[in-house]
Amino acid sequence: MAETPNQWTSAIDTTRPSIARAYDVVLNGKDNFEVDRAFVAEIVKVVPEIYDVATYNRQILGRGVRFLVDQGVTQFIDLGSGLPTVENTHHVAQRANPESRVVYVDNDPMVLAHGRALLAENDRTAVVTSDLRDPKSILADKDVRRLIDLDRPVGVMLVGILHHLHDDEDPRGIVEAYMDAVPSGSYLFITHFCASSDDSREAEKKFLALLGTGRFRTVAEITGFFDGFELLEPGVVPLPLWRPDGPVPSELTVGQRLMYGGIAYKR
Repeated sequence: MAETPNQWTSAIDTTRPSIARAYDVVLNGKDNFEVDRAFVAEIVKVVPEIYDVATYNRQILGRGVRFLVDQGVTQFIDLGSGLPTVENTHHVAQRANPESRVVYVDNDPMVLAHGRALLAENDRTAVVTSDLRDPKSILADKDVRRLIDLDRPVGVMLVGILHHLHDDEDPRGIVEAYMDAVPSGSYLFITHFCASSDDSREAEKKFLALLGTGRFRTVAEITGFFDGFELLEPGVVPLPLWRPDGPVPSELTVGQRLMYGGIAYKR
């Protein structure tokens, strides 16, 4: 989960939940408010495993970034990154390769405040506060230009954010705009809420009612974001099944099927 486009404002609004802060809640963080905790409590009524879902998303982020570093990627644009926490993209990437460069993009002003403080002594990482629906502005940002060489492969990450874009906001076109800007050899990394059960459809109703956003798309719709690129094995699958570090249960729970993800290669 990441900040919702309908809440992209220049000041911190404590009267309504922020997805970046709600994600912080389910990761047991401290950078959130009562309104965020109340929102999560409502989601728990429908999906009791929502805290586990956040963990699955954090785990696949780690596995995915390590995989990309293993492929030789040393540059990452993490769109809709959320609040800095443990095992963020730069932690994983720079541990695997200290030369890795990471730009986080999020609209939540708390992300900027906390991110800049945490990254003040890390000159290979930056936080950009911007609307990810405006790829042109983001790609022209001074910190992006400083850290990301668009002539070399880039890992474009949309981990837990595309489901906060409505269909009429052209999420597929936004994905294509970022991927058009990066060269052959780059990768696209997506995780997304999936309409995989009756409970997931009830969760979508909660998100839309409380936030006005949160599309639980079908597997086919999520897979469609990768059209034009080489979707890598095992394809678009429930998060615990994407190149797991260890054994996974033969039958997945509702929470384990709530988000799907995958990585594709640009030839």
